[in-house]
Amino acid sequence: MSESDFNIKLAIIGVGLIGGSLGLCLKDKLGDKIYITGLCRTQKSMDTAVTLGAVDFASSDIEAVVGDADIVFLSPPVLQIVPMVEKILPYLKSGAILTDAGSTKEYIFDNLQKLLPPDIYYIAGHPMAGRELSGVTAAKKDLFKGKAYVIVENTGAPKTALDKLMSILRLTEANFTTLDIAKHDRCASIISHVPHVTAAALVTLLNRAGDDLESCIKLIGGGFKDTTRIASSNADMWADICMTNGKAIAANLRDMQTIFDEVIKAIEKGDRQAIYDYFAASKTRRDSILEAVEKKFDPN
Repeated sequence: MSESDFNIKLAIIGVGLIGGSLGLCLKDKLGDKIYITGLCRTQKSMDTAVTLGAVDFASSDIEAVVGDADIVFLSPPVLQIVPMVEKILPYLKSGAILTDAGSTKEYIFDNLQKLLPPDIYYIAGHPMAGRELSGVTAAKKDLFKGKAYVIVENTGAPKTALDKLMSILRLTEANFTTLDIAKHDRCASIISHVPHVTAAALVTLLNRAGDDLESCIKLIGGGFKDTTRIASSNADMWADICMTNGKAIAANLRDMQTIFDEVIKAIEKGDRQAIYDYFAASKTRRDSILEAVEKKFDPN
């Protein structure tokens, strides 16, 4: 079967956890109706991506991967997305749709606006479906199922392009929502970015325990593992996120400092009621939020 027999050609730039999971999902749902190519840096990663079934063809040759692609899914670290678009642009056909999995959107959109010709369409996306593991070997065909997936519709692409992209992405069974770019970055900072910084801070705190370090390690149980799980995420990715959403992240971390200061003062004063109220309010609010989310987004 030649490539011309396929209904759609999808190119995945960065066949790791997110890109690989999308490939696995779409091949499972569409089979030979979709032809998926993947851009990989090493022969080992190319072979793995093909062997696992995330892509039909993998290469480090940009033209071979994106040439004649209907949709290009960009899934490298955020700071690599714009330079990658500059590299692939000469090989894209008119009408090609670019979308991404970047955790920050405003930085990417502002820069792509300066680069893209009118016949290449960008539709910003962010699947909130990461894991602490990375690489295509961590990919899962159902990674997106039931998870929030943000689509920013106001990036200048025509409705036909959006409809074409969504006809593919809906096969992931994600819970799609729309936000404007600025609100996305502010909300992602609170829901995703600051928690990652906080998880890393807890590990750093442990690492600075000095003479108590070995004793602390002996006490590690579920609580520490659960709250620091995401600290095992890819460092390159998170450094890029902090550089491209710095304003929101810094502002929210300052708000966290204020909260910690309030708790510290209450502890130092021996104000048990204030501490009780702090924990009780957090429990009540968290429980109500999760209950509302489950009712709204129950994938079953």
